[in-house]
Amino acid sequence: MEHDAQGFSRRGLMVAGAGTALAVTVVAGCSSSDGTTAADPGGSPNASPTTSTPKDGSLAQLADIPVGGAVSATGPDGKPVIVAQPTAGKVVAFSAICTHQGCTVAPQGSVIKCPCHGSTYDLATGDNTGGPAPSPLAAIPVTVRDGAVVEA
Repeated sequence: MEHDAQGFSRRGLMVAGAGTALAVTVVAGCSSSDGTTAADPGGSPNASPTTSTPKDGSLAQLADIPVGGAVSATGPDGKPVIVAQPTAGKVVAFSAICTHQGCTVAPQGSVIKCPCHGSTYDLATGDNTGGPAPSPLAAIPVTVRDGAVVEA
């Protein structure tokens, strides 16, 4: 086996180079130009709308929340919130912080899901329905005023 002046074999250098290329490819594959990541359920084409950013101080506009679905929002304190409309006209909100290890949960179809360890939560109640989460999401009292969902 041939070695260069520093004692590395050509085969060893090729293996190291291939490993580096693979690592770069994997890291690049975890994100996209629109800010979603492989663990971000918002990147799924079948997911519910996942972000609401009204400029009027509300959490979301009722018209932007699908019936039987939810959106992610930011509370007045800057913390992530889930706002759901389980049935037409009924609106509920929860902290978007997973009770397992503090990851940010997001709506995924008709459930709320943690991308870190797979915990799931009921859209209407915030109760944990699967995964390692030990307790439900914290409820946030909300009301609808002039079509906007605001903290009560």
